[in-house]
Amino acid sequence: MAGNNEILSKVGYNWWDETEGIFATVRFFINPVRFDYFSRILQHEKDSGRELSTVLDVGCGGGFLSEEFARAGYKVTGIDPTPQFIVSAQKHAAEGGVHIDYQTASGENLPFSNRTFDIALCCDVLEHVDDIERVIAEISRVLKTGGIFFYDTINRTFASKIAVIKVMQEWSSTTFVPRNAHDWNKFIRPTELSGLISRKGLANQDIRGISVRGNPIAIWLNFRRRAQGMISYQDLGRRLEFHESSDTRVSYMGYAIKRPDSQF
Repeated sequence: MAGNNEILSKVGYNWWDETEGIFATVRFFINPVRFDYFSRILQHEKDSGRELSTVLDVGCGGGFLSEEFARAGYKVTGIDPTPQFIVSAQKHAAEGGVHIDYQTASGENLPFSNRTFDIALCCDVLEHVDDIERVIAEISRVLKTGGIFFYDTINRTFASKIAVIKVMQEWSSTTFVPRNAHDWNKFIRPTELSGLISRKGLANQDIRGISVRGNPIAIWLNFRRRAQGMISYQDLGRRLEFHESSDTRVSYMGYAIKRPDSQF
């Protein structure tokens, strides 16, 4: 699960720093949208009579999603292979009085027994790993039959190359992410991920896009304002109005259920 974590580990203690662009953008742009989506799915499951209590956050980073689920009443375990990330997550959770079991571990070798968790999360991760098949297989293994796998990742399209690689990483007028933090060749198309999920004993249920509002010129100008220090990342997120949509060209999220016939 190493991927390009060596790049991110250099700023790994700064997950909750509002001025650290690579983390602040996940926190303010993406996290609210995906947690709202995941919560809606889980509420539907609960309304159907299901009891879901245990959550594994694979590649938890500094704990953005782990804390959301813990505050919502779930028993959460978060793992990440980067020690700096785990230290940052533990520190922030302790300061906020949130109980989460954080461990340094790899998604390719999850240190848990088969069929342990009701829910597994793998967000902002799949586009960074070196062995995505192994990670998905391990997630399937530790999920209970009927367990829910939530994910989000980045599509491999021309649009994502412009938005994530050029705007975020390479163009000096807009960049706020370390160069090479993302590798476009590791981005995965929804059809590819759905096929992989199916081969690992999971049945994909839904895929939704994460999009921004506004015309391209206005979006670019707001990125420029952020790069010039005129607005904060939180301000930028409000202006871009990230939301759930049917447009999966750049970023998307979804969920799958572990099948009864799964061999994992």
